[in-house]
Amino acid sequence: MAMPLARKVVEELAKQYGVCIRPIPFRRIDSHTGQADIVDVPCGATLEAKCPPCAKRNQQLRKAQCREGWHLAEEPANTPKPADDHQRYLVGLRADAQVWREQADQAGDSTDDLAAAIDDLDEEINSAGMRGNVLGRTTGKRSRSTRRRQDAPDLPKRKMAKTTLGRTFTGSDGKTFRPSMFVTLTLPSYGRVNNGIPTDPDRYDYAGAARDALHFSKLVDRFVQNLRRVAGFDVQYFAAVEPQKRLAPHLHMAIRGTLPRAELRQIIAATYHQVWWPPTDVIRFDGDRLPVWAEDCGYLDPDTGEMLPTWYEALNQLDQDDEAGPLHVIRFGQQHDIQSVLAGTSDADTCIRYLSKYLTKSISDDIDPDDPAQRAHVERFTEALRFEPCSPTCPNWLRYGVQPKGAKPGMAPGRCKSKAHKPEHLGYAGRRVLVSRKWSNKTLTEHKQDRRTWVLEALGLPDKPADPHRYVWRQVPNGDANVPPIAVRLLRSVHERQRWRNHMNQLQAQADGQDLSATEGRAA
Repeated sequence: MAMPLARKVVEELAKQYGVCIRPIPFRRIDSHTGQADIVDVPCGATLEAKCPPCAKRNQQLRKAQCREGWHLAEEPANTPKPADDHQRYLVGLRADAQVWREQADQAGDSTDDLAAAIDDLDEEINSAGMRGNVLGRTTGKRSRSTRRRQDAPDLPKRKMAKTTLGRTFTGSDGKTFRPSMFVTLTLPSYGRVNNGIPTDPDRYDYAGAARDALHFSKLVDRFVQNLRRVAGFDVQYFAAVEPQKRLAPHLHMAIRGTLPRAELRQIIAATYHQVWWPPTDVIRFDGDRLPVWAEDCGYLDPDTGEMLPTWYEALNQLDQDDEAGPLHVIRFGQQHDIQSVLAGTSDADTCIRYLSKYLTKSISDDIDPDDPAQRAHVERFTEALRFEPCSPTCPNWLRYGVQPKGAKPGMAPGRCKSKAHKPEHLGYAGRRVLVSRKWSNKTLTEHKQDRRTWVLEALGLPDKPADPHRYVWRQVPNGDANVPPIAVRLLRSVHERQRWRNHMNQLQAQADGQDLSATEGRAA
């Protein structure tokens, strides 16, 4: 039993060589020849929960993305490319399908097949390299008064300049500097803590902490909006969200350009987000007494048979009530950190490492399960999240007498499947990395292609970009007899990576030998 397990050694060796240990088999069909191959796709390309090698690869990729965009000296050019013939063909086909469905609907015929075909077409349009939806916004935008709250300070507003670059400064020696900023933002206090653990759990505001975690991403969006209005240019940013020891999310943000610190503190203090949702102060259904589903009208009151108001009906009632207030208002806390950073300095490298250090971990990885105080803190926080609505579609709305948006049978309060309610996410359901559109003038796919091109050139292999429309990819179902065992696939990948590593080592040795010869020649 003391001997190492051979299967585990395979995994450890795969991790050492950066091989994905949970690859997902796909069937790649060549539309030109009809040939089908089984290809392993790294789990990091399709899943959020990545294996350690994929997480580390993603971390290195994000580091490169952050470094390239932080101190750009030239305006990024990201004008959309014109559509190609294949993209125009798909949109034309989508136009025909739209009219066919409308005609079938007017004639009283079934539109199920056409609706399914349109969904497939929309997916194909996106996979063909087009962003967004051909229909754009299909529902009216619900708006409320934009007047600022009386308890929030006003912000100056400057005329927007068409630039993403910050100001430059010239030193006494004539050298020009283009400083940027590194900002850390936190949430307010919910009670006294000691090493991340509440000193008095009964007085700790778990409900407020849960709601702030659920809506933290919206607060970050508001901060960016206010930042751009005050700065007067299209501020670009690279940010990462990570948890504090007390379980509250906080933000590290690299900002291109600089603002006076007094103005930035003013923006932080004036930023807030109001959640205009139906009230949740009265629990109408709980325990075994829950709304019942009726096929024609949705959820009904189990006692009276009255239909519960739909999500939009509940919002309409809220709009008609002049005395109604927001369900929740979220703000940043008093603690924040603002640093000025210059390109190419050790401070910049330190900040980049700090931004990416948590990208290989889950939000809850730093929680010690053997610490009873911390475990109890997590359990109380998770219980506070259990019945908090996380979105308009959350089943928890049934607890407060409102049908969730898109209600369907089988919903029950406390059983939301959103990741916000899972203990490992601690209420934060947003993206861990937030990158503005004009950050590095490249998409993440283009950054991956840069790394791939560099490796292929070093290995002396051709880098011919594949036709994106040539192959059709289909995920292979579990149990397919054509898929080799995972251990066999890992061994093949390890062999390939060993070959690459050996070749790279030979190239490195040759380069070192050439450098040594050049040094000796200069010395002679």
